Amino acid sequence: MHWIRACSVDDLDDGDALQLPTVPPIAVFNVDGEYFAVDDTCTHGQSSLADGYVDGHQVECAWHFAKFDIRSGAALTPPASFPLCTYEVRIDGPDVMVAVRDRTEKSSGAA
Repeated sequence: MHWIRACSVDDLDDGDALQLPTVPPIAVFNVDGEYFAVDDTCTHGQSSLADGYVDGHQVECAWHFAKFDIRSGAALTPPASFPLCTYEVRIDGPDVMVAVRDRTEKSSGAA
């Protein structure tokens, strides 16, 4: 595992999200000054969740309206039934940092 810089804390307003161009893509969310990171791709329809609707700790996929908990990655509503992988986030000075797995590390479901 290694840490990458996602953005500055000033770059992401409350209730907003951004997509990191990682493989797989990661969505980073700011909810009331707390930052969360999950796989950016909906487990149902391959849509970017960074482009979805954020309501508190939930993100709704823009394509088919599946909802996920951005804290745990849990799929909350159909048509999604599989969870998202989650990523550890830390604040390092002015930077939002995300822990990403090296390609040799295995992942299953929520991290």
